[in-house]
Amino acid sequence: MRVSIIIVNWNGLVHLPECLDSLAAQSFKDFEVIVVDNGSSDGSVAYLEGRPEVRLVALKENKGFADGNNAALPFARGEYLVTLNNDTKAEPDWLEKLVSVAEAHPDAGMVGCRILSYQEPERVDSLGMAVCLDGMSRGNSRGRRFAEVSPAAAPEILFPSACVALYRRAMIDEIGFFDGDFFAYCEDTDLGLRGRVAGWRAVLARDAVVYHKYSMTGGALSPFKLYLVERNHFYAALKNLPFPLLLLLPVTTLMRYFTQARVVIGAKGTGGEFLTSGSKKECVLAVARGTRDAVAALPQLLAKRAQVMRHRKVGTFEMLRLLRRYRLTFHELLDAGE
Repeated sequence: MRVSIIIVNWNGLVHLPECLDSLAAQSFKDFEVIVVDNGSSDGSVAYLEGRPEVRLVALKENKGFADGNNAALPFARGEYLVTLNNDTKAEPDWLEKLVSVAEAHPDAGMVGCRILSYQEPERVDSLGMAVCLDGMSRGNSRGRRFAEVSPAAAPEILFPSACVALYRRAMIDEIGFFDGDFFAYCEDTDLGLRGRVAGWRAVLARDAVVYHKYSMTGGALSPFKLYLVERNHFYAALKNLPFPLLLLLPVTTLMRYFTQARVVIGAKGTGGEFLTSGSKKECVLAVARGTRDAVAALPQLLAKRAQVMRHRKVGTFEMLRLLRRYRLTFHELLDAGE
């Protein structure tokens, strides 16, 4: 078995048929589909039981995206592990082109693809990920027209979005899969940075195309999502960022808070989206809770950092160079403009 495709589902019945049908139409055939259901109550399990090509792992409760994927790992037989959101649709040659790029780059532990907006197919959802100085991340070139994005001279990226990503099993066996403490959001940043620290490259399969209904699975921006993102970006940063950036973390975090406050007060960019489902007070409290819980977890995070650094093959200056190359400004992060 060459490829194990892992789909985590939670009350996503409305999305599953289109996603699974697009997999059935793939030109590349040497793959299995494992769907982990996170305790859905919308009839997803009954539907999946009627799809003979699917190996169903039914959990009794919602374990989140991170541990949902982890639950599939004991059943996955593939040389490559591919994470795929349930609210996606793949082009028929997507997997063929994705695997082709992975095989052309044996030193790459991670391969991303061209993720486009389902609603606006001419616009980019992600071409790999970019990272802010404080560890916040988002899809590279998100919202831009793909035709306006210049092709890279080399296919290298920092790491892929786990919305659609290929991970080499050899890398996962070395450094582990997702950290279940994240539950959801930023777990791909953590895994991607761990892979980079361990010396694995990441490349982009630019011609492997998937369409993504952004935020349809996790829900729109909300105070709870804001809490998870705030907490988890600290988790990822404290586990993986080079030491000089850790020293600057209080300063860079305050810089982002200042930018974020302006965005929320002005209801611009993502600030306007947050306020559609929560008040300004709820947003501030969500950020405060996320920061508080990250600080409370500091002893455990430092222990995990020590584990990450035991696999380190890339030095501090090389990691700083990579992070500078794929740096995301706070205005870009928040869609706030300059």
